[in-house]
Amino acid sequence: MQGYREAYARSLRDPADFWADAAEGLAWSSRWQHVIDDSKMPFVRWFAGGELNVCYNCVDRHVEAGRGDAIALIYDSPVTGTTKQFTFRELEHEVARLAGALASLGVERGDTVVIYMPMV
Repeated sequence: MQGYREAYARSLRDPADFWADAAEGLAWSSRWQHVIDDSKMPFVRWFAGGELNVCYNCVDRHVEAGRGDAIALIYDSPVTGTTKQFTFRELEHEVARLAGALASLGVERGDTVVIYMPMV
């Protein structure tokens, strides 16, 4: 609990430094210029100038690191009684299939796609 308290206190004392350290654990395609850009208050931009790929960080890099056979996702539906596990490699394959399906519908880089997920 002491480690948590120290981390929490640091996050309040120096949020830019705290979050910069946390962001080092991610793979960035372009590093940020500013962790917190508050030049247009009350609007604040986090990691201004930075670019990353969420899917790469969540899936692909684990396959690249040799964790392809590790469990990445557990689907457990109490409604249907269905349980299924996906390894990082299987999840990577399913993500690629979905990306291909979206591309076949004309979705391109920069487009916004919304996925509706009901509260079940």
